[in-house]
Amino acid sequence: MNSGDKPLVWLHGEVKTPPFSTTARVETGILLRRLQKGEQLSLPNPRPMPSIAPRCHELRINDENTIWRIVYRIDSDAIIILDVFKKKTNKTPNRIIELCKRRLRDYES
Repeated sequence: MNSGDKPLVWLHGEVKTPPFSTTARVETGILLRRLQKGEQLSLPNPRPMPSIAPRCHELRINDENTIWRIVYRIDSDAIIILDVFKKKTNKTPNRIIELCKRRLRDYES
């Protein structure tokens, strides 16, 4: 990591093989690295999540038989990882949204 890169702050979850396939783990690493370098990712990978907070996004990772989501917030000094979960429906579950909001509140206090 270069001195200008933003660190990843993991509040919950991890990306490892298993349960991620090696291919999905590598793709996730590449996308997170691009975020650390300050690059703005474009659709279809991220999706804004203003229902959680400003600057929050849901990163989409398509795996072999699973769709993973990584909820994160871009801060001026870090990328905050709020959750990693399997996506089973088109809509992000309300419990995930509420957990992410609580984790941000706890992180900020």
